[in-house]
Amino acid sequence: MHKIGFDNDKYLRMQSEHIMERISQFGGKLYLEFGGKLFDDYHASRVLPGFQPDSKLRMLLKLKDRAEIVIAINSSDIEKNKLRGDLGITYDLDVIRLIDCFRNVGLYVSSVVMTQFRGQPTAEAFQKRLNSLGVKVYRHYPIDGYPSDISKIVSDDGYGKNEYIETTKELVIVTAPGPGSGKMATCLSQLYHEYKRGIKAGYAKFETFPIWNIPLQHPVNLAYEAATADLNDVNMIDPFHLEAYGTTTVNYNRDVEIFPVVKAMFEKIAGQCPYKSPTDMGVNMAGNCIIDDDATKDASGQEILRRYYTALCDHRKGLASEETVLKLELLMKKAEISVDNRSVIGPALQKAALTGSPASAIELPDGRILTGKTSELLGASSALLLNALKTLAGIDDSVHLISPEVIEPIQHLKVDHLGNRNPRLHTDEALIALSICAATDSNAELAMEQLGKLRGCEAHSSVILSSVDDKVFRRLGVNLTCEPAYQNK
Repeated sequence: MHKIGFDNDKYLRMQSEHIMERISQFGGKLYLEFGGKLFDDYHASRVLPGFQPDSKLRMLLKLKDRAEIVIAINSSDIEKNKLRGDLGITYDLDVIRLIDCFRNVGLYVSSVVMTQFRGQPTAEAFQKRLNSLGVKVYRHYPIDGYPSDISKIVSDDGYGKNEYIETTKELVIVTAPGPGSGKMATCLSQLYHEYKRGIKAGYAKFETFPIWNIPLQHPVNLAYEAATADLNDVNMIDPFHLEAYGTTTVNYNRDVEIFPVVKAMFEKIAGQCPYKSPTDMGVNMAGNCIIDDDATKDASGQEILRRYYTALCDHRKGLASEETVLKLELLMKKAEISVDNRSVIGPALQKAALTGSPASAIELPDGRILTGKTSELLGASSALLLNALKTLAGIDDSVHLISPEVIEPIQHLKVDHLGNRNPRLHTDEALIALSICAATDSNAELAMEQLGKLRGCEAHSSVILSSVDDKVFRRLGVNLTCEPAYQNK
């Protein structure tokens, strides 16, 4: 059963008000480093049930008349064709996607900054492409001795070499397609240039996780560690905040480690640093909007388990280290959970053992658990989806949503003409077949109308699914996990 644990309306109101207060603190110009995903923040919506995936975007829309966006991308990531894992597209393509998304909702994207620019040909080609689209592009360069040589960094040979990004709004949001893009360095470089021009400006940081005003070992914060297990991020008590105010707050290791450097840079740029701790730099209000702590703990526990199974499968594929798996096992112990807490695992494995073939299970919004088995016509995932839609629509189990007469010609096409060895329908093929049947069959039409109810449901497969099936579950919003095993070894 899905429980709401987060007041999204309160969050939108508090967050926008707090950012406006921070702008006023600096006399009307603020560079805001914006971490995490602005669009489709499904991690936050999973661990804070009630948080809408587009909440941060909606919050910014409240400030759109006073804000502009600068997108940072590391030139080395362009050169390496670095992928955004959740979307499967390269960072440079994601920059173009973000520009379109921002502009489509009325947010002003003023420019793109390429950080760590060393004359990479791919970065130069990307700049030409953006210029042809009417997007301003600026270059920021590597600085020898960064981040320890403060005198070099805060000088004409450091930040001074970077191109000054021309901005016109009082709130400049610096975002990026992913971590390591140079958002903080971009903000501090701009502060250097602003103060050289006699313009007072400030810097603040917006990160949803870890949440600073809930306990260090709270499952919501542990789930953040699980999400970044491969980056070696660690949540920790902010020692600077504790010393300055006698109050315990939570931050993460990279912000704590870099704070003395940021503080020294601020002092050299502006004469003094307005912050006594990395927690002071943040503007996140999410912790004030949790209304059901138990609901967030349960949801976060499920997220840790999902991340654990993802790491197990990635390790099986050779994409993740054993250290990542071990770290997630440690986080499970801290959260006092085990695989037994994921209710769909047992039924999926039991069905697989009973049939001797791959099987899957899904938990519906009302708590009912259904299974899907492999047959001559359908893969286990396709059978599971059809079973779920049939149950949600109240259609009797004996009814065929897709007639075998419809499936057989598709199998003939797959095997005899397209060279596939597996004649069974994948999930995308099953849904296309169902949509065709819906044109003449009222049951199929009724089943199609249930697709939206699958969002947020939990599912598990006894084997690693194909990329096709995995993407379909993801697009439907189903939280899928898989056993770290292949159907065929």
